[in-house]
Amino acid sequence: MRFNVSSRTIAILLSLLVAAVLTTLAWVAPTLPFEQGVLAAGITVAACFLLLYLMFEALIFREINNIYEGLENIKRKEFRRMSNKFLFRPEPLKRMRDEILDMAQRRQQEIEELQRLQVLRREFLADVSHELKTPIFAAQGFVHTILDDDEVDEFTRKKFLQKAATSLDALDALVQDLVTISQLEKGVVRMRRQRFDVGQLVQDIFEQLELKAAQRQVTLTLEPAGPATEPLLVVADRNRIRQVLINLIDNAIKYGREQGHVRVALQPAGKSMRVRVHDDGEGIPKQFQNRIFERFYRIDKSRTRESRTAGGSGLGLAISKHIVEAHKSTIRVRSEPGAGTTLEFKLPRPRRTPEPAA
Repeated sequence: MRFNVSSRTIAILLSLLVAAVLTTLAWVAPTLPFEQGVLAAGITVAACFLLLYLMFEALIFREINNIYEGLENIKRKEFRRMSNKFLFRPEPLKRMRDEILDMAQRRQQEIEELQRLQVLRREFLADVSHELKTPIFAAQGFVHTILDDDEVDEFTRKKFLQKAATSLDALDALVQDLVTISQLEKGVVRMRRQRFDVGQLVQDIFEQLELKAAQRQVTLTLEPAGPATEPLLVVADRNRIRQVLINLIDNAIKYGREQGHVRVALQPAGKSMRVRVHDDGEGIPKQFQNRIFERFYRIDKSRTRESRTAGGSGLGLAISKHIVEAHKSTIRVRSEPGAGTTLEFKLPRPRRTPEPAA
């Protein structure tokens, strides 16, 4: 049963008890022999210690427990539950101070993270509106030109309609990429894992991007070169990994050095297959390397128009990052200005089946 007694009442009662003990010792001690006086003094010290300890327990520790109980109610959903009994526990005030400082630090980190996300949200909305307006305005311009001018010849009409269709196709690709990255972030898209030869997949992508590479006179190379003695098998979603490799190789061609070299290296590493895509372009400064996977982020803003005309939506690396992470891996960036850029990730290899005994 818990008594609701005020701290002032408890302090008065304990003070009276201490005063009574000391008065009794002062009254009785002169009449006692030396040995009994020493024993009485020891008993008095023990009694005063017990009373003072109870005073601290009642006046200070109880209030600390009330404060700590309030802290527990605030953070119960985030941190492990801690006992609020301070009896026989050292330095309760220091412990409470540490808890308050820890909670304040966590709240400050949450506030800073929310502020960072708010900035990213504003940048994302601005980038999306900018990327959407470009193809919409282009299509509107071509269509309204045809509608407003009845004397447009058939050749010009068809040409403008083709340009409007191209702009709308770019808009559709952008919307599809936004839907894809949203589904990947929510975990809606499931990876359909299967065994396939990643070396053959890279060769197929080289053939698909051969024309684009020829326009910039870029050489595409697969390492190891030449016919492989055995397929380079991995277990992953083939279509999604194809999307990742197309994005990485296409970026390497686009931003690498003209008349340069793009190398794709496949290297078995234990239970994984290491995939590297390297270009010999200008490289990425270190302060930008952590941001290249953000949506619509481009290091060189002057390349925005070039990327858009080349068919890029600015979401390729962001989508690639989420696909690779869905395969329990990460894309690593290694780049130095003037030394090119290497993007690397790992894919699981199939387990080896034991050979039957002869």
